[in-house]
Parts: sequence; C-alpha cells; structure tokens
Amino acid sequence: MTRGASEDDRLGATRSGVYRAVDARLAPQALAAGFDVATISLSRVRGKSELLDRFAAALAFPEWFGANWDALQDCLSDLSWRDGRGQLLMIEGFEALQAVSHDDCGVLLDVLAESADHWLWQERPFFAVFVDPERRLELPAWDKESA
Repeated sequence: MTRGASEDDRLGATRSGVYRAVDARLAPQALAAGFDVATISLSRVRGKSELLDRFAAALAFPEWFGANWDALQDCLSDLSWRDGRGQLLMIEGFEALQAVSHDDCGVLLDVLAESADHWLWQERPFFAVFVDPERRLELPAWDKESA
C-alpha cells in the first residue's frame, strides 16, 4: 500500500486475495467498513475433516455443504447467506494443520485463492488472511508491519 492510500483502497475488490498478517488488527477495520468478518481457528485441527468442519461452523454453511474440497469451493464462491459489502476470513492457528498435513494446507490455500479470484470477477472484496506472527507462510503480507 502506498503512503496516503485509504482503508477503502486496502479493502477494495481489486486487492482480493490470500494474505498473511502478524495479528488480527484488520478485523475491526473491516467490520467498520461493512465487511462480514469470520474468524476461523485451526488450532488443534487434526486433518481435512476437522478443517472443513471449522470452516462450516464459522461461516454457517448451508445444509447442502458436502464436507469436501469441492463443496468448500462451492460455498466460498456463493456466500449468499452472509451479509456485508465484502468478506474477510481471519484464519488463526494454521500451524496445527501444517504440522499434520502439509498437503491439506496447500489445497486450502488453492481453494482460498480460487475463491478470491471468483469474487474479484464479481467486483466484491474477499480476503483470507492467515494470522502469522512468525511470518512462516509464503504469502503476500497484508501490510508493511507483516512484511
């Protein structure tokens, strides 16, 4: 972000994507800007099934959610049951999933990136931000403090 850019610029649809941040301070800013904010804790996740359950619970997925990667993609590309001018998913505790299944972590990142691309084309902001104080994930930093 360039010096002097507004919060609206930072939260605009053209910036939709998957990021990492050192903390969750973005959440209150996004709420104030009219975003639907969901915090998804992956702490103590032991695999794909539990990961999908956490997303389903945090985002109140509809009954038709099939608890697989394709269904996660379908729900994240719909979100019609959620309010807000955009979506912010704050994802905490990713280290547990990475320790159990590096492959599942990779698939999750792919699904989130595809969802962000979908919403970019819809001109609606969608951000998945991993809280990563140790800066372990090889993702773009949300802000200068996270770089």
